[in-house]
Amino acid sequence: MNIDRTRALEAFHEYVEPYGTVNPRIALKIKHTYRVAALCDTIARSEGLSSGNVDLAWLCGLLHDIGRFEQLHRWNTFNDAQSVDHARLGVNVLFETEDDEPGNIHRFTDERYEDPFIRAAVGAHSAFSLPPKFDARTRLFCNIVRDADKVDILRTVCESSVDTILGVNERTFRSSRISDDALRAFRKRRCLAREERHEPADYLVGLVSFAFELVFRESRHAMAAQGYLFRVLDAPFGIEQPFFDLETQELWDRMGDTVRVYLAQSR
Repeated sequence: MNIDRTRALEAFHEYVEPYGTVNPRIALKIKHTYRVAALCDTIARSEGLSSGNVDLAWLCGLLHDIGRFEQLHRWNTFNDAQSVDHARLGVNVLFETEDDEPGNIHRFTDERYEDPFIRAAVGAHSAFSLPPKFDARTRLFCNIVRDADKVDILRTVCESSVDTILGVNERTFRSSRISDDALRAFRKRRCLAREERHEPADYLVGLVSFAFELVFRESRHAMAAQGYLFRVLDAPFGIEQPFFDLETQELWDRMGDTVRVYLAQSR
């Protein structure tokens, strides 16, 4: 296998350019993409993968969010519930077209026998869980991308306003509470399903719960070393003021203590 990273990066730039790279939301996703690809490389190397497989993991990371750009173009949102599943849209962009012409994957690499792994990694990177039918190698690349994406999403939240991410103002966010569904999922040490998020505060619970589901030790090390998780715990969206409801703030503080201990012990 021979993946030309320079060619892939040039193809990615050419693909996203028409969407308007000066658009802050487009720029945010481009930066996120590069960081996820780099972290996929780091995780793959830490697992002792061959150079070819490291390149494949990197490429999966580069392509994982390619559906986001068309999602924003068509629906002016990154919210899947208000538009489409951006991961599925990414698969369409890469491998499917309406006129039976080849998708965009050929622009990035000529290695067609690796297409099933790229398709799986892109299509399942934001899924609640991986399909049980996936074989070990497919799960490996999916998990590398999923871990890298989870780690970097924390950075994205730290660098964005609550309005940009959740579409609500600071007062609405601070007025929200943690729902029973979100608390139940947290106690089970798992991420939240979309239907379990009822309040703006629930988004935070799902976010910090990413720590529980990281597969690779290198991912947990990166999450702790970068420090964005702790910034989310201490000042989500840069908001230093507490929740208006005292019980909600006390619950959030206890959740933060739990996550800190878990991450320290699991590294």
